[in-house]
Amino acid sequence: AMVAYWVVLSMGLLVVLSGLGIDISPVFALIGGASFILAFALQDTLGNLAAGLMIMINRPFDEGDYVDVGGVAGTVKSVSIVSTTVATPDNQVIIIPNSKVWGNVITNVTTSQTRRVDLVFGIAYEDSIEQAQEVLEQVVTAHPLVLRDPAPVVRVNELADSSVNFVVRPWVKGGDYWTVYWDLTRQVKEAFDVAGISIPYPQQQVHFREGSTARTRVSPPSETQSRGETAVAALEEGRD
Repeated sequence: AMVAYWVVLSMGLLVVLSGLGIDISPVFALIGGASFILAFALQDTLGNLAAGLMIMINRPFDEGDYVDVGGVAGTVKSVSIVSTTVATPDNQVIIIPNSKVWGNVITNVTTSQTRRVDLVFGIAYEDSIEQAQEVLEQVVTAHPLVLRDPAPVVRVNELADSSVNFVVRPWVKGGDYWTVYWDLTRQVKEAFDVAGISIPYPQQQVHFREGSTARTRVSPPSETQSRGETAVAALEEGRD
């Protein structure tokens, strides 16, 4: 109300000055320049306002949804006209400008009631593929939180450098995702141990043409090893 009052008062004053024959062109030039400066200074705020309106109209997520927006993953706590507040799993509260939210890819994890758990398990080339697949299927189907429909998928997916890799893809309810993920990771390892199936770690053989002494070197843990185990590199040297 106060803003409207002063705007009307200013316009009335300009009309009176114009009626008195006073040149008000410099005043309009000043107003135009000030408006340009103000718009430039507030462009981020105006962008956040526009993005906030788009979020409220399209509603890509609601409060309580687990989302990944602007590179931040967490639970949406609140959505205002200028920002979105997200709480991360370790309880950090992050306020994201709406322009960053609307201008990036939005992943809403909790929109669907079910999710697919994607796991990869490797076995040694010497182990039986049929036995490993049977063990994996038994572990997956025995878990009480794994859905029967859609049916879980267990398939050989890759002949990697050091292992034969299986993909294990059961479907679960959204809230059970991490429980099933962690349970199956542990249960498959335990079942493989009982069945005598090994989970190999990366190995590499390097042959040198020069030198006569054979030696074996144990490499330090590599950042690229998924299980954090020590890689063993066998170095065989000999003359052809």
